[in-house]
Amino acid sequence: MNHLITVLSTAITAFIATNLDDIVILLLFFSQVNTFLRRRHIVIGQYLGFAALVLACLPGFFSSLLFPRPWIGLLGLLPIAIGINRLFCQEEDTPQDAQAEYPSVRPWYANCLSPQAYSVAAVTFANGGDNVGIYAPLFASSNWEDLLVILGIFFALVGVWCFTAFQLTRVPMIADVLTRYGNQLIPFVLIGLGVLILIDSHTLENRGLATLALVVEGLVLLMLFRNAERTATTKTKLEKSVVN
Repeated sequence: MNHLITVLSTAITAFIATNLDDIVILLLFFSQVNTFLRRRHIVIGQYLGFAALVLACLPGFFSSLLFPRPWIGLLGLLPIAIGINRLFCQEEDTPQDAQAEYPSVRPWYANCLSPQAYSVAAVTFANGGDNVGIYAPLFASSNWEDLLVILGIFFALVGVWCFTAFQLTRVPMIADVLTRYGNQLIPFVLIGLGVLILIDSHTLENRGLATLALVVEGLVLLMLFRNAERTATTKTKLEKSVVN
């Protein structure tokens, strides 16, 4: 019994210590809920991203070689790329377009395949550099029974985290601030989060990894500029065709 209490307390402490910053990210995501981004996308994405983190840490349980921390820091490129994309592609949500693209009745598995859920999952996974550093040795020091208890606690707390963040957005003062400024704030939060992950993991101190990070983000910017040009060209052609 004492051993079970120890395992439970260790699991809860490890989760809280590595996921406090996720509350802020979830708050921002829930503040952006509309006909395009649904609550189920956020919850599913959070679970998908956390499940990917757990899978990345399981090699520690099997005493496999762990990734060096600077390489883990490259995960910071994901929220930077998503933040830049949202910064350049901020479009108003029109109910007609959203309803046409996302019908109200969809099979449950379609939510798991939606790009919105994958975006949330990518941010959750990228923000898990500290999780990998803590969960991997925790898993390595556990037996099968302890591992199952720890994973059960972890995935239960993911649901608690999502529920807590959603309830906080319903507090009038918090909801008003997030509704007004959340859409403009979240790209910078994501970019800042990615930069902090890179710095905290000492990734930029490695010249090779720093160069790789610059090249990847340069390619992302190039793709965004090209997409913006194509979108502008398409809009111009449509406007001309309507006039004619």
